[in-house]
Amino acid sequence: MVSVSRSIRVDAPAEAVFDYVDEPENHVELTPSLVDVSNVEPLENGGKRLEYTYKMAGVDLTGTLETPTYEPNERIVFEMDGDLTGTLTWTFEATDGGTEVAYAAEYDLPGGVLARVAEPFAVRYNERELRTTLENLRDRLELDAGDEDGDGE
Repeated sequence: MVSVSRSIRVDAPAEAVFDYVDEPENHVELTPSLVDVSNVEPLENGGKRLEYTYKMAGVDLTGTLETPTYEPNERIVFEMDGDLTGTLTWTFEATDGGTEVAYAAEYDLPGGVLARVAEPFAVRYNERELRTTLENLRDRLELDAGDEDGDGE
Protein backbone atom coordinates (compact mmCIF):
# COMPACT_ATOMS: atom_id res chain seq x y z
CA MET A 1 0.00 0.00 0.00
CA VAL A 2 1.28 3.46 -0.96
CA SER A 3 0.57 6.12 1.64
CA VAL A 4 1.53 9.78 1.32
CA SER A 5 0.28 12.97 2.96
CA ARG A 6 1.10 16.64 3.09
CA SER A 7 -0.42 19.90 4.28
CA ILE A 8 -0.16 23.58 3.42
CA ARG A 9 -1.54 26.89 4.64
CA VAL A 10 -3.66 28.83 2.15
CA ASP A 11 -4.40 32.51 2.78
CA ALA A 12 -8.07 32.18 1.88
CA PRO A 13 -11.21 31.31 3.89
CA ALA A 14 -11.92 27.61 4.43
CA GLU A 15 -15.22 27.92 2.54
CA ALA A 16 -13.48 29.27 -0.57
CA VAL A 17 -10.78 26.57 -0.45
CA PHE A 18 -13.35 23.82 0.09
CA ASP A 19 -15.55 25.12 -2.75
CA TYR A 20 -12.58 25.13 -5.13
CA VAL A 21 -11.48 21.59 -4.22
CA ASP A 22 -15.11 20.42 -4.39
CA GLU A 23 -15.18 21.06 -8.16
CA PRO A 24 -13.61 17.97 -9.80
CA GLU A 25 -12.76 19.90 -12.98
CA ASN A 26 -10.41 22.10 -10.93
CA HIS A 27 -8.29 19.06 -10.05
CA VAL A 28 -7.07 18.78 -13.65
CA GLU A 29 -5.60 22.28 -13.21
CA LEU A 30 -4.15 21.50 -9.77
CA THR A 31 -2.80 17.96 -10.15
CA PRO A 32 0.01 17.67 -12.71
CA SER A 33 -0.60 14.01 -13.63
CA LEU A 34 -4.39 14.13 -13.67
CA VAL A 35 -5.25 14.02 -17.36
CA ASP A 36 -9.05 14.10 -17.26
CA VAL A 37 -12.18 13.98 -15.12
CA SER A 38 -15.52 13.17 -16.72
CA ASN A 39 -19.06 11.99 -16.06
CA VAL A 40 -19.32 13.98 -12.83
CA GLU A 41 -22.54 13.12 -10.99
CA PRO A 42 -23.86 14.64 -7.74
CA LEU A 43 -24.52 12.28 -4.83
CA GLU A 44 -27.28 12.56 -2.23
CA ASN A 45 -24.72 13.31 0.52
CA GLY A 46 -23.51 16.42 -1.37
CA GLY A 47 -20.42 14.70 -2.75
CA LYS A 48 -19.76 13.50 -6.26
CA ARG A 49 -19.01 10.45 -8.36
CA LEU A 50 -16.72 10.80 -11.38
CA GLU A 51 -14.39 9.02 -13.75
CA TYR A 52 -10.73 9.97 -13.98
CA THR A 53 -7.57 9.35 -15.99
CA TYR A 54 -4.26 9.73 -14.15
CA LYS A 55 -0.85 9.28 -15.78
CA MET A 56 1.90 7.67 -13.68
CA ALA A 57 5.29 6.95 -15.25
CA GLY A 58 3.78 7.32 -18.71
CA VAL A 59 0.96 4.85 -18.04
CA ASP A 60 -2.70 5.94 -18.07
CA LEU A 61 -4.56 4.71 -14.99
CA THR A 62 -8.34 5.01 -15.08
CA GLY A 63 -11.13 4.51 -12.62
CA THR A 64 -13.85 6.13 -10.59
CA LEU A 65 -13.89 8.35 -7.53
CA GLU A 66 -16.84 8.57 -5.18
CA THR A 67 -17.25 10.63 -2.00
CA PRO A 68 -18.69 8.50 0.84
CA THR A 69 -17.66 11.19 3.34
CA TYR A 70 -18.58 14.78 2.56
CA GLU A 71 -18.49 17.38 5.34
CA PRO A 72 -18.84 20.90 3.85
CA ASN A 73 -15.89 23.19 4.61
CA GLU A 74 -14.19 20.42 6.65
CA ARG A 75 -13.51 17.16 4.82
CA ILE A 76 -13.92 15.28 1.55
CA VAL A 77 -13.00 11.60 1.26
CA PHE A 78 -12.80 10.04 -2.20
CA GLU A 79 -12.86 6.26 -2.60
CA MET A 80 -10.90 5.15 -5.69
CA ASP A 81 -11.84 2.13 -7.74
CA GLY A 82 -10.31 0.95 -11.01
CA ASP A 83 -6.62 0.65 -11.86
CA LEU A 84 -5.89 2.14 -8.43
CA THR A 85 -7.93 1.34 -5.33
CA GLY A 86 -7.78 3.32 -2.12
CA THR A 87 -8.75 6.67 -0.63
CA LEU A 88 -7.93 10.33 -1.10
CA THR A 89 -8.71 12.55 1.88
CA TRP A 90 -8.85 16.35 1.91
CA THR A 91 -9.29 18.22 5.20
CA PHE A 92 -9.78 21.94 5.71
CA GLU A 93 -9.24 23.79 9.00
CA ALA A 94 -9.86 27.53 9.37
CA THR A 95 -6.87 29.31 10.97
CA ASP A 96 -6.17 33.05 11.46
CA GLY A 97 -7.94 34.23 8.29
CA GLY A 98 -6.62 31.32 6.26
CA THR A 99 -6.98 27.57 5.92
CA GLU A 100 -4.75 24.65 6.79
CA VAL A 101 -5.32 22.12 4.00
CA ALA A 102 -4.21 18.51 4.35
CA TYR A 103 -4.24 15.99 1.52
CA ALA A 104 -3.60 12.27 2.05
CA ALA A 105 -3.53 9.46 -0.51
CA GLU A 106 -3.55 5.78 0.35
CA TYR A 107 -3.85 3.21 -2.41
CA ASP A 108 -2.76 -0.15 -3.74
CA LEU A 109 -0.72 -0.43 -6.93
CA PRO A 110 -1.89 -3.01 -9.46
CA GLY A 111 0.38 -5.90 -10.33
CA GLY A 112 1.49 -8.01 -7.33
CA VAL A 113 5.30 -8.39 -7.38
CA LEU A 114 5.69 -5.56 -9.87
CA ALA A 115 3.76 -3.31 -7.48
CA ARG A 116 6.20 -4.06 -4.64
CA VAL A 117 9.15 -3.18 -6.90
CA ALA A 118 7.43 0.01 -8.08
CA GLU A 119 6.22 1.11 -4.64
CA PRO A 120 9.29 3.22 -3.65
CA PHE A 121 9.06 5.05 -6.99
CA ALA A 122 5.30 5.54 -6.54
CA VAL A 123 5.76 6.98 -3.04
CA ARG A 124 8.35 9.53 -4.25
CA TYR A 125 6.27 10.33 -7.32
CA ASN A 126 3.11 10.89 -5.30
CA GLU A 127 4.85 12.89 -2.57
CA ARG A 128 5.93 15.25 -5.34
CA GLU A 129 2.39 15.22 -6.82
CA LEU A 130 0.81 16.08 -3.46
CA ARG A 131 3.28 18.88 -2.81
CA THR A 132 2.74 20.36 -6.28
CA THR A 133 -1.04 19.96 -6.07
CA LEU A 134 -1.19 21.79 -2.74
CA GLU A 135 1.18 24.52 -3.95
CA ASN A 136 -0.96 24.97 -7.07
CA LEU A 137 -4.07 25.21 -4.88
CA ARG A 138 -2.45 27.82 -2.65
CA ASP A 139 -1.10 29.82 -5.59
CA ARG A 140 -4.41 29.71 -7.44
CA LEU A 141 -6.54 30.81 -4.49
CA GLU A 142 -4.11 33.43 -3.19
CA LEU A 143 -3.69 34.85 -6.70
CA ASP A 144 -7.48 35.00 -7.12
CA ALA A 145 -7.84 36.68 -3.70
CA GLY A 146 -5.31 39.35 -4.74
CA ASP A 147 -7.16 39.94 -8.03
CA GLU A 148 -10.49 41.07 -6.64
CA ASP A 149 -11.72 42.63 -9.89
CA GLY A 150 -10.87 39.40 -11.80
CA ASP A 151 -8.84 41.11 -14.51
CA GLY A 152 -5.68 39.08 -13.88
CA GLU A 153 -3.67 42.13 -12.71
